[in-house]
Amino acid sequence: MTWVTLNWAVLEFTGSALYLGLINACRMIPAFLLSVPAGVLADRGDRRKLLILLQAGIMPSTLCVGYLLAAESPFWLLAAVVTLRSVLAAVVIPVRNSLIPNLVPESQVASAVAVDTAVRNLARILGPGIAGTLLAVMEVADVFWISAGSIVAVLVSLFVVRPESNREAVSTNIKTDIQEAAAYVKNSPSVQSLLILAVVPMVFGFPYTAMMPLFAEDLLQLGPEGLGVLLSVAAAGALVGSAWLFLGNETEGAGKWLVCSIIGFGLFLLLFMFAETLVTAAIMMFLVGLASATYRTMSRVTLQTRVPDRLRGRILSIALMDRGLMPLGAIMIGAVATWAGALWAGVVMGGGCIAITLVVLAARRQVWHL
Repeated sequence: MTWVTLNWAVLEFTGSALYLGLINACRMIPAFLLSVPAGVLADRGDRRKLLILLQAGIMPSTLCVGYLLAAESPFWLLAAVVTLRSVLAAVVIPVRNSLIPNLVPESQVASAVAVDTAVRNLARILGPGIAGTLLAVMEVADVFWISAGSIVAVLVSLFVVRPESNREAVSTNIKTDIQEAAAYVKNSPSVQSLLILAVVPMVFGFPYTAMMPLFAEDLLQLGPEGLGVLLSVAAAGALVGSAWLFLGNETEGAGKWLVCSIIGFGLFLLLFMFAETLVTAAIMMFLVGLASATYRTMSRVTLQTRVPDRLRGRILSIALMDRGLMPLGAIMIGAVATWAGALWAGVVMGGGCIAITLVVLAARRQVWHL
């Protein structure tokens, strides 16, 4: 809700696509650059207390963004505060993900990760709609006041919960901490395989959200309403995929699920490109969301359950850096679309997911047996 409102406000106040791109760079770059340092923090301290401090910092920065928009402050000042807020949020993500296994018995870690993913997918469905409704009846700044106020619920929950598992002591030297994580990845073929496999959908698959306006307009001749339907249906599929995994308590045959879900992701993207009606396209997008969420959730569950707790923050932070590949993938697919058209861009996306996954599987057969 917050980011939809911010993007709308920046575009309305500046009328510049360049400023819109810059504000999103302020949002995304900290998440990529600070992922590993955030993982070190997660492994060096009390994760729950660290989250409390971070959320307590995000609240005033959110209020400040709202104030700057209401006051029509200079863009550079808004960008600076958004960057500060993004720095805090970037640290939250690895810390929160590494805390989840500490909150439940070991046998329930897989379900806990799936629940977390399902809730976030639900937020992706509801958030934009809520933001649009609120913007129709109130000022932009008011939406940020509501967003900042919602952090109170986050803080209350963090004060209430207590980890079930005890934390192991870690090194007091940051360089040693990073070297230890690197050595673990180097000596763990299964973790290496998970990290390598993650590159494929991030480059060839997940950029579909950025390219969807092009696909909707050029391939299906749809307007904004049709685009909204396709994105909502994909989010609904993702919610179903993560909720389905919540029903299980183990990751038996995780490697097979990972490989098949990425191949399915690519296959359904390919079929979407050749859909001739909105109904057929919506069905394919539901399956795209389902397959992508199955892969994403299963990948996180597998990492969470295989990595020792004392290393969990650092290893997850390395895995979460794959988000930085999505803009690169979008640029590559956008270049293909400019050169050869939207259809061929989609074919490269779907075909790339399938072909590169098969190459990785041939080179690292242990992926199948995870």
